[in-house]
Amino acid sequence: MHVPDGFINAPVSVAAGAVAATAVAVSLRGARRELDERTAPLAGLVAAFIFAVQMLNFPVAAGTSGHLLGGALAAILVGPYTGVLCVSVVLLMQGILFADGGLTALGVNISNMAVVTVVVAYAVFRGLLRVLPAGRRSVTVAAFAGALLSVPGAAVMFTLFYALGGTTDVPIGKVFTAMAGVHVLIGIGEAVITAATVGAVIAVRPDLVHGARGLAAPLKLRVDGRLVDAPAAAAAPVPAAARSTRPLWISGLVTALVLAGFVSYYASSSPDGLEKVAADQGIDAKARHHAAADSPLADYSVKDVSDARLSGGLAGIIGVGVTVVVGTGIFWSVRRRRAEDLTAAATAAPAAR
Repeated sequence: MHVPDGFINAPVSVAAGAVAATAVAVSLRGARRELDERTAPLAGLVAAFIFAVQMLNFPVAAGTSGHLLGGALAAILVGPYTGVLCVSVVLLMQGILFADGGLTALGVNISNMAVVTVVVAYAVFRGLLRVLPAGRRSVTVAAFAGALLSVPGAAVMFTLFYALGGTTDVPIGKVFTAMAGVHVLIGIGEAVITAATVGAVIAVRPDLVHGARGLAAPLKLRVDGRLVDAPAAAAAPVPAAARSTRPLWISGLVTALVLAGFVSYYASSSPDGLEKVAADQGIDAKARHHAAADSPLADYSVKDVSDARLSGGLAGIIGVGVTVVVGTGIFWSVRRRRAEDLTAAATAAPAAR
């Protein structure tokens, strides 16, 4: 759902940019409460993983594909404020390095794909957790539902932006019907990917899943060659700070690199939901040339590398690497700012007496 330059006029694009900038600023403050020394590097990993999975377009209808938006996944894994930042980092890297999503439309894309998806998904997720029985299965079910609804939510927001500032004369009813219809199908894929990923992380480290706080992995004992849950008295919890995140971080990064560097070659080449709707309805009549179209990594391929498989794989690996470095740097800075604030508050408290 990356909106190119030229779909939305300048005034509405500027307004969307202001909305996106405000949302990012609020999220930077909110993320200070969500991030700690363990989750800050994991947030960078989440951003890199979303980048990788967004390269894996899956078919949803004849001649149409979809891909993960990632807002629901990020919000549930690392928190809603940090989730907005994760997806925003991905969109920034895609726009600057890969000419994917217009630079003048960056505010529109952040509003659609980062803010709306996170708000819708996390609201649904939290609402369902209040009524479902406490447990890991409920977290996975709520994640599925939140992700499912977040994609049509983003499609509705695009329709609103188009109604306010579309550059072509297409009836808004047609745009809404086409966008909502195809993105409901894409939402199913989003929900499956999100639920599967959240479920996998919960299975090994529920203490690191923001949306599953309070769940603890039961201690396992091997009895007669079988793993069984330990008795409650024996299942003393291990302090969270004492448990290393390195194995999860390494396995997650390797997975992202494999997905982007190898599996992405087999992704669907059909246009995604917005591209298909834009072509069918004439929304793309005034699309503009991307400012980064001459980037060495434009269109997810490395310039001057003739082999398509190698070119796409290298671009994906570079993208994952850059995203994890930039994302981790941002989240460590946010975490450090929180530590500085806490230190300042603790220092000021005795003086106030």
